Amino acid sequence: MTTQTDIPPAETGGARRSWLREHSELGVCALLLALGVLVLTDALTMDVDIAQRGPVGPKTVPIVVGAGLLVIAALLALDVLRGGRGQAEGGEDIDLSEPADWRTVLLLAGVFLGAAVLIEPLGFPVAGALLFWGAAYALGSRRIDRDPLIAAGLSLVTYTVFNNLLGVPLPGGPLMGVL
Repeated sequence: MTTQTDIPPAETGGARRSWLREHSELGVCALLLALGVLVLTDALTMDVDIAQRGPVGPKTVPIVVGAGLLVIAALLALDVLRGGRGQAEGGEDIDLSEPADWRTVLLLAGVFLGAAVLIEPLGFPVAGALLFWGAAYALGSRRIDRDPLIAAGLSLVTYTVFNNLLGVPLPGGPLMGVL
């Protein structure tokens, strides 16, 4: 029987890499743990005026989500350390031998970043319409007659719901007086 001291240093590094490779799901656990701590820290340090909150308050949902992330991280880590493994993808309708569609990914990233840059000067209704239209185009829709109208309508409905019904102020831009 060999002990840890009998194994040459080169083999110890290989064994450590092998153990990490077999327990790679622990990386997801670490990510969930960090995200949970971040959400809880942000929620607990949130400055809330007692007169502005309702019966539940704005801290409730972030605290529940952060605590849930910590519990899931702990349970997943426990499962991985006990030998649990993620199940291989079996029912996906994708061909793993085909290369990734980087054009679509880059188009979507560009549209998203463009909308993030334009939301302040143009307002959410215009930036949101460009975001929805650009995303539809990046995902393959080429209906120039229909897509801009649907994107504008979806953006206006989203703006109205968030700004007027939910009370979440979104920048209106040049349309602020109109909407």
